[in-house]
Amino acid sequence: MNEKRNAALKRRISLHRADELKAAASGFQEFKKTYPLATDSEIEEKVAARKAQIMEYFGATEEEWNDWHWQTGKRICDVKVLDHFLHLSDEEKKVINEISGTYRWACTPYYLSLMDFEDRMYPINRMAIPAAEELDARGEEDPMDEEHTNPAPCITRRYPNRLIINVTSACAMFCRHCQRRRLIGECDETRSREELQAAFDYIRENPEIRDVLVTGGDPLLVRDSLLEFILSSLREIPHVEILRVGTRVPVTMPQRITPKLVGMLKKYHPLFVNIQFNHPRELTRESIEACNRLADAGIPLGNQMVFLRGINDDKYIVEMLNEGLLRARVRPYYIFHPKQVIGTEHFGITVEEGLKVMEHLRGHTSGLAIPTYILNAPGGLGKIPLLPEYILESDERHVRLRTWEGKEVNIVY
Repeated sequence: MNEKRNAALKRRISLHRADELKAAASGFQEFKKTYPLATDSEIEEKVAARKAQIMEYFGATEEEWNDWHWQTGKRICDVKVLDHFLHLSDEEKKVINEISGTYRWACTPYYLSLMDFEDRMYPINRMAIPAAEELDARGEEDPMDEEHTNPAPCITRRYPNRLIINVTSACAMFCRHCQRRRLIGECDETRSREELQAAFDYIRENPEIRDVLVTGGDPLLVRDSLLEFILSSLREIPHVEILRVGTRVPVTMPQRITPKLVGMLKKYHPLFVNIQFNHPRELTRESIEACNRLADAGIPLGNQMVFLRGINDDKYIVEMLNEGLLRARVRPYYIFHPKQVIGTEHFGITVEEGLKVMEHLRGHTSGLAIPTYILNAPGGLGKIPLLPEYILESDERHVRLRTWEGKEVNIVY
């Protein structure tokens, strides 16, 4: 009889706990009902209609639309073309033209199709279209101090055993929060083979370098033959163990992830690709297919989101994005605190706001969907991981901790 009573009691306690956890999940479940994914029919139909408008304007065929060379060549960088679709006010056109004199802007026809042609504050629009806030002079041109951490052409070095090699200023889209907007220039520029060779020589002469990140701009904007020259040259250096590529083209121009490109990349394993999805509406069917193509080639994928006010500074948006990334076989790797770059102040959030999002993720989603929250130290001093405070008190005999639910526990050694 006692065993039956104990079993019944345990069952009641378990059911009560399950109800608590169900209630904890209810907020996100309700949010998902009101915020369709990019792959839901409601959103896909709107994107398809905008795509048809854009293709008609350019007189494009479906084959051209799916050609990354066409997408690059037709990047929207003229306010008159943008006005055709977004019907800009005179003030908006004036602002965009004024900003264009200092900071370059452009987006692919593909990324334009993801925008809302009526809602100026739509997250996709805000990442691509210049806004009056960019005229704010607060911030720094080079908060990472890359200009003083480049011991050889193309190279940025901030750590003992790894470095960055910057190969181009070109991007499929010039994001409005870009940390390297000072380097974009007025036209796409790719480093010369002489500059690249000087970078390879530096790496070869420093045997402690085991990990090289190829970045830009966006290195996937260079032609396949040059990219292979870069990767093969690095792979020939015996002490370089890991190659990484930092890119946003699976997000802004997934047409670039061709079978030919993937076939070339897979020759240089171990090779990792880090992407930057910032919002769940960027996780379209096309971008997911691009990620799957890379993953099928055995290339591990990581995501490096940037916190951006009014775009992804919301716990449910980040949870939806990160869970969507896992479905696309992309591991949420970093969330970056926004850097204090001139013209991007309006995207800034506080560390406390970022930590609240991170604290929500812990316990509410899989550990695989919880990236590391990173603040880049000024002066090129590297990444600092930021964590909510879970240790309340400790000494050599015990530690008092706070759980993801805010409950306190004591552990005695």
